[in-house]
Amino acid sequence: MLIPGDIGDEKFCNNAVEKIIEEFKEIHILVNNAAEQHPKDSIEEITSEQLIRTFKTNIFGTFYMTKAVLQHMKGGSCIINTASVTAYEGHKTLIDYSCTKGALVTFTRSLHMNLVERNIRVNAVAPGPIWTPLIPASFSAEEVGKFGSTAPMKRPGQPVELAGAYVYLASDEASYVSGQVIHVNGGIMVSS
Repeated sequence: MLIPGDIGDEKFCNNAVEKIIEEFKEIHILVNNAAEQHPKDSIEEITSEQLIRTFKTNIFGTFYMTKAVLQHMKGGSCIINTASVTAYEGHKTLIDYSCTKGALVTFTRSLHMNLVERNIRVNAVAPGPIWTPLIPASFSAEEVGKFGSTAPMKRPGQPVELAGAYVYLASDEASYVSGQVIHVNGGIMVSS
C-alpha cells in the first residue's frame, strides 16, 4: 500500500495509519525511515526554512508516525528507527541532518524505556555511507565519486546490505533486544 504525503504533517500520519488499519486490521512493525538532507558548506547557509523542514521530516515525522501507530500496537510489536553514522561522527556539511539523527538515537533509547513494560521493542539502525538516490541528489559529482571511500571497507554500502539488520530487529530472534542501535557502516568505529 502506497500512501503519498508529507510525514512532517501530523494529520497525514494519523490518516495514513488509519488507512493501514482499515486495510490490514493491525500493525506489528513500524520502520521510521523517511529523511531528507541538504548539504551546506557552513551553518550560515542553513536557512530557517531548511532547518524547520529537515527537523519536520526527520524528527517530527518519526514522532508523529510513532504516536499514531502506538494506539494500535500490542505487546510483541516493534519500532525500528533509521539513525545514521552522522549521529556519532557528525558531518561537516550535514549539520542539521546530523542533529536530527542524533535526536533519533536519543528518541530510540527514551521510547524503549517508555514502552518496555508494554513489551514493545524499540531499536534503530545507523547506516554509514549507503548508496541511495539521496546521494546524487544531495552532493556534487566530485563528492559522489568519492562517496564511501573513507569507510574502512573503502566503498559505500548498498541498500540490500542494510536489509538484514531491519529484518533481524523485526524478528522474534531479536525478542531480547531493545533500546539498541545496530551500526551497518562499512567498519567505521563509533562509540554507542
